[in-house]
Amino acid sequence: MTASLALGRNVKSLRGRDLISIADLSSEELQFIIQTALDFKRRFYAGERIIPVLRGKTLLMIFQKPSTRTRISFEQAMVQLGGYVISLGWKEMQLGRGETIADTARVLSRYVDGVVARVYNHGDLVELAKYAAIPVINALSDKEHPCQIIGDMLTILEKKGRLAGLTIAFVGDGGDNVLHSLLLASAKLGINIKIGTAEGYDPDPEIMKLAMEDANRTGASIEVLRSPEDAVKGADVVYTDVWVSMGQEAEREKRIKDLSRFRVTPELMSLAKSDAIFMHCLPAHRGMEVTDEVIDGPQSVVWDQAENRLHAQKAILALLL
Repeated sequence: MTASLALGRNVKSLRGRDLISIADLSSEELQFIIQTALDFKRRFYAGERIIPVLRGKTLLMIFQKPSTRTRISFEQAMVQLGGYVISLGWKEMQLGRGETIADTARVLSRYVDGVVARVYNHGDLVELAKYAAIPVINALSDKEHPCQIIGDMLTILEKKGRLAGLTIAFVGDGGDNVLHSLLLASAKLGINIKIGTAEGYDPDPEIMKLAMEDANRTGASIEVLRSPEDAVKGADVVYTDVWVSMGQEAEREKRIKDLSRFRVTPELMSLAKSDAIFMHCLPAHRGMEVTDEVIDGPQSVVWDQAENRLHAQKAILALLL
């Protein structure tokens, strides 16, 4: 029996559920999705390129923001599950001409089996899910990036053989949407997390509150530090993301100045454990938040991390749709 099937006996069915935030999942459900992703990956490399559990199902993908990994991995995941995909920009739909999100959600529920949406405003996803009768999946918002982190946890599990008890150091913008999902997932899975960030760039207080509640239950620790060296020291995983996300271009110069101390360099990586891995959700601004020597170096797992988005998306789609 596979690990995911064994764990799944204790997990309430995810079918028909939304995935707007990592907070939507229990610790057991999150573990179940990660193990299911691992099962899909093993079967893929065993030669099962098509596992048609979603034959006849159609997924709609809506994009307000550009996308490479998220769009391609979701489209390919749906194909490998035997389903169909429609991809549209926000302005290609009547949403771009003023139709309400609620009305759009009601219509889409009559046409497709699920919606994946990448938006600027997290509240738009919440409203879409409220009025849709089908699963709505967050493909990135200004607040969270849950699908990214599910793939990341698969990567860490593969590289380290476990999750609970590890220490992740996130260095850079503490208000980052990827960090928010990483923080929530780490707390649920018993992973310690140290956040090295500048004054004024701390995580969202609501996210911190939710994470602390789970951390108190799992025994994980959460620290926000002003020194990148203190954050990275002794870490199993060093993670960073861009300092200027989509929609923050007007703050570019200020952000670069404020966060310049938090660049991941070989010197900073040397403070982590000797077998530590480096992660970045991509795209990377090379020379800004990370140097070429690190992202192209032997400790970097960013390409495995990018591939695992595909297997994570298959798990998410198969279980929700």
